[in-house]
Amino acid sequence: MPIKLGIVGTNFISDRLWHAVQYVPEVEVCAVYSRHQETGDAFAAKYGITQVYTDYELFLESDLDAVYIATPTYAHCPQTLKALEHGKHVLCEKIMAVNANEAEQMIECAKKNQVILLEAMRPAFDPAYQLIMENLPKIGKLRRVTLEYCQYSSRYDKFRQGEILNAFRPELANGAIMDIGVYPIYMLVQLFGMPKDIKSFSTKLENGFEGDGIVLMQYEEMVAEAVYSKITESVNPSVFLGEDGAIVLDHVGVPEKIEIRYRDGRTEEIPYQTTAEREDGRGDNMQFEVAGFACLIREKNVEHPYLQHTLHTLQIADEARKQNGIVFDADLVL
Repeated sequence: MPIKLGIVGTNFISDRLWHAVQYVPEVEVCAVYSRHQETGDAFAAKYGITQVYTDYELFLESDLDAVYIATPTYAHCPQTLKALEHGKHVLCEKIMAVNANEAEQMIECAKKNQVILLEAMRPAFDPAYQLIMENLPKIGKLRRVTLEYCQYSSRYDKFRQGEILNAFRPELANGAIMDIGVYPIYMLVQLFGMPKDIKSFSTKLENGFEGDGIVLMQYEEMVAEAVYSKITESVNPSVFLGEDGAIVLDHVGVPEKIEIRYRDGRTEEIPYQTTAEREDGRGDNMQFEVAGFACLIREKNVEHPYLQHTLHTLQIADEARKQNGIVFDADLVL
């Protein structure tokens, strides 16, 4: 029997999740929850979903096995806790929580109820990163890693015209590190563990929203940096620099090309099967996270290592925000 999945929220990322599920036969989208009947009905009609809920309690009391939470970040913790308490497995959109304190509560609740909790961190399950780790010995001792993810937000044009949409409201626990910076930080943690020390710098817009930033991470024998932005677009690839060469990655979030450039001038492309094509022509690796979620459910692997990656990422994000004076309401809750 396939895993019966319900979707919480009807924004664009929920559309992409539905499409990703079509590549994972073990999972079936059976229901959608929305605060508004019209938006729920419209989403359900697009994809032939028969069950639409506007009452979250009734949604969780249904026969669903798991839920995907794609609501604003400030709502992740309470909605996830309630789902876990109802015995539902939860795939929660990144960033999983506002801070590490919330993440700890969510993780403990998942363990208590013996259900799977997983952050929907697409690149964490992308085979590209396993290929990078396998090829690192070719470039000698690793000395520096720069993971850059700068994506100009479509909503920033409105901001520049004087209209502040929710995506640019810091009071909703939004910011570049929460939306974009989490990708490179998470991948550095997954690949190399927790750093010894971090230093962070941010650019704030006039309403206090963090537009872009950098987190420098000190490891034993190397330095890593997470470069991120919602107000500029990357032109640089991400780079793993070793003493004998470099591995160049075209995109942190959705890798499509990996190349080794040796110090002596030779180049080598690492064969890689790119991901499914989206409607906009770009690749999409969400199917990997859905398949990973299904695997964890099947194996009943409640205390999987991705939870630690999420917690460490949030601890780094918390410290980075602290260094830059970025405080959310949830940070004030003891």
